[in-house]
Amino acid sequence: MLRRIAALPGVLRPYTTLSRTLPRGLVLTGGRGVGKTTFLLHHLKERNFLYLSADNPLLAAVPLYEMVHDAFMRGYAGVVVDEVHHARDWSRHVKALYDDFPDRSLWVSDSSTLVLRSGVADLSRRLARMTMPLLSFREFVGLETRSLQPVFDPFDAVAVPGTPEILSLFREYRRHGTRPFYAEENYPERLLGILEKTLQADVPFFVPQITDSNIRLMNAVVASLAHAPVPRLQVRALCADWNVGAEKLYQLLFVMESVGVIRIVRKPNDQKAGTVGEKVFFGDPTLYDVLGGDPGTAREALVVAMLAESGRRVEAAPDERAADFVIDGRVTVEVGGRSKRRKGADFVIRDDTDVAAGKVIPLWGLGFLY
Repeated sequence: MLRRIAALPGVLRPYTTLSRTLPRGLVLTGGRGVGKTTFLLHHLKERNFLYLSADNPLLAAVPLYEMVHDAFMRGYAGVVVDEVHHARDWSRHVKALYDDFPDRSLWVSDSSTLVLRSGVADLSRRLARMTMPLLSFREFVGLETRSLQPVFDPFDAVAVPGTPEILSLFREYRRHGTRPFYAEENYPERLLGILEKTLQADVPFFVPQITDSNIRLMNAVVASLAHAPVPRLQVRALCADWNVGAEKLYQLLFVMESVGVIRIVRKPNDQKAGTVGEKVFFGDPTLYDVLGGDPGTAREALVVAMLAESGRRVEAAPDERAADFVIDGRVTVEVGGRSKRRKGADFVIRDDTDVAAGKVIPLWGLGFLY
């Protein structure tokens, strides 16, 4: 723990430093590499807390309750358990610890939003939930310029001028700016490493009887999405090519979405379990640049990501001839390049433009939503 704290970067993402006081019980989720461990270490370093990572092989044989109980008995005011899904029966143990030690804090984290659904014990009324989003363009600008602009809603007004510096930074952001380690070397290799570990280490925890063929199928899905000009998946073709049933494919896609690999955009009121939605994008839009993906698809993926990560609900428009997406069930938007027309949408989001004008929103403006 002390080595990790000593290795914390000198400049942290604003989401970490500006976060409010944390509750006694916390479940922190978010994709790999977004900064969850850094967040937790930053908030515990001035407290009498102990940090543990459940995927450490030295702890594999020790029951979680016994491990944390011993830490509390040694006088720690709180314990942080990273990668909690690696601990056997973790939810039962966390529930018991929270109830048995009402004066102590317990924070756990994981890379998948499925971690709570897979827990048997009822934790919803005990531990508060936080989901750490991808690094926003606003945060990226703050880290690069050491000046953090306020959050604003571009659908009301663009409060930050589209200066040459902003536009230049936005080009960098969409290439490699969605995770705090962007300033380090080898971003493409590190992002591909995260993708590989997520598919090979995280997904199997939530998919029973996963096979090597299933993992290759998920890689085929990634390759298909990277180069498809239309972000859709052909279920019948994938099932036939990989000799897998539709139910298994839908299960894999559901978990891939839950761990942040993909982002499925459905039409309003589409609640079907067996569906791939209307459009499927990468959860992290910088993957398109790393994999040499289609620029138009990457643009739409960036719009969807910035809106969804800010807490907006994004759905596919019922009539794609009028608009591309519906936001929070109320506002329709069309997405395109600098000359894109609004069609029948409320707003048009244009790439390669600097300022808002009427119903036109510059693409970079969405990056200041959070």
